Amino acid sequence: MEKKTEKDHKPQEETNTERWTVITPRVAQRLERKRSERNTYLVAAIMSSLGVTLAAAMAVYYRFSWQTEFGEYILPEMLGTFSLSVGSAVGMEFWARWAHRALWHASLWHMHESHHQARDGPFELNDIFAIINVVPAIALLSYGFFNKGLFPGLCFGAGLGITTFGMAYMFVHDGLVHRRFPVGPIADVPYLRKVAAAHYLHHSCILNGVPLGCSWDPRK
Repeated sequence: MEKKTEKDHKPQEETNTERWTVITPRVAQRLERKRSERNTYLVAAIMSSLGVTLAAAMAVYYRFSWQTEFGEYILPEMLGTFSLSVGSAVGMEFWARWAHRALWHASLWHMHESHHQARDGPFELNDIFAIINVVPAIALLSYGFFNKGLFPGLCFGAGLGITTFGMAYMFVHDGLVHRRFPVGPIADVPYLRKVAAAHYLHHSCILNGVPLGCSWDPRK
């Protein structure tokens, strides 16, 4: 019996390696489609973020500048706006947590189910929930922008808080967790990596699908 040398085995090993590195046309097409979907969502995320940020900054500036021109004392109004913007952003986390459990995984599951399935295209039916949250934000911002006084200032702050939460949710949940678009250095933040790991538990149905929130769940 002939004794095979190491040299005799080498061509076969190279052939096996080449076999595994070959990308079939179907796989290549799927990878290209995924790349296109990520680019589409990335453009949408960047454009919407820049547009919303610019609009919010201009709205805040003009909201108070035209009042200070007339020497009006608006410090309480400004403090109220700032306080409620922070409070509503935090409150949106608890609203999202409750809605996720009581609505999205209950009566609205037929829409939210698309988020727990393989996505075909850059968008999914579940994205409509983000659009729904835009309605009260725009209403509050519009009322607060075009009216003077403490109450309109509070409404303006609430609209800013909802908008801030929506942008954070998009980058953390859609970008970091589900990788619908690259998020750059955000992915290197240790706490946000824990947030992503916790959300993977939700999608794996471990621990009865908890946690349900975006960022501040104590179980994370």
